[in-house]
Amino acid sequence: MNFARTALLLAAMTGLFLAVGYMLGGTGGMVVALGFAVAMNAFAYWNADKMVLRMYGARQVDAGTAPEFYGLIQQLAARADLPMPKVYVIENPQPNAFATGRNPENAAVAATTGLLNALSYEEIAGVMAHELAHVKNRDTLTMTITATIAGAIGMLANFALFFGGNRNNPLGIVGSLLIMILAPLAAMLVQMGISRAREYAADKGGAEICGKPLWLAAALAKIDRAAKSVDNADAERNPATAHMFIINPLHAHAARGLFSTHPSTEDRIRRLREMAGAAGPWG
Repeated sequence: MNFARTALLLAAMTGLFLAVGYMLGGTGGMVVALGFAVAMNAFAYWNADKMVLRMYGARQVDAGTAPEFYGLIQQLAARADLPMPKVYVIENPQPNAFATGRNPENAAVAATTGLLNALSYEEIAGVMAHELAHVKNRDTLTMTITATIAGAIGMLANFALFFGGNRNNPLGIVGSLLIMILAPLAAMLVQMGISRAREYAADKGGAEICGKPLWLAAALAKIDRAAKSVDNADAERNPATAHMFIINPLHAHAARGLFSTHPSTEDRIRRLREMAGAAGPWG
């Protein structure tokens, strides 16, 4: 269901791009904007993992420097039938984690010291299984595609603002102005919808990888509480990376619904508990 929803949202994003492209920039403007967006996101696709890890001061660990944590990732990766990712630790008191990398062969997972200190071994397993599910589902690729199209729509709006857009469009000048304002907003909403769908899919996949849905449910509850009171200064300085974390790390993340990059934690926990009930009392 989540994959079908993602496909529908991607189709909607593509359709929005094509419509806005013609209305604002004509055929030529549409092609130019897409070219710029593809070039920028191609660079991000190949380099974003290194940039984000550097941004958060992540320190790579191995079996010698973090034997328990590294060994846990080895076990989970084997259960998920994934290559062993690079493993990083971030010096930050807020419990949180994320995955990055352009494909399973070039993946990395990172956890904060706050997560490793505040959660039990079982809860950490649930969190890292969720991150490996992102890797397995190739969510980095999905979000790169959506970022490409959303970026192209934003460029078209800017192109029209500075150069007047396609004056032969059927909506006239007023319609063009409305599209310049509303099209990037619509693209952002669709992009957020795709991000939320991928979080639900990673929760389900993570529960299946670790075999215990309630481990992840308990971890989400703890991380959500901590994220509301413990600062993540690096995330606050770089809010565009907030969608990468298992729980939104920003203190200003009270906004729900359409403007949230993450589903509500309560709903995620409810779904995981339903999975545990369906699987039997061992969940």
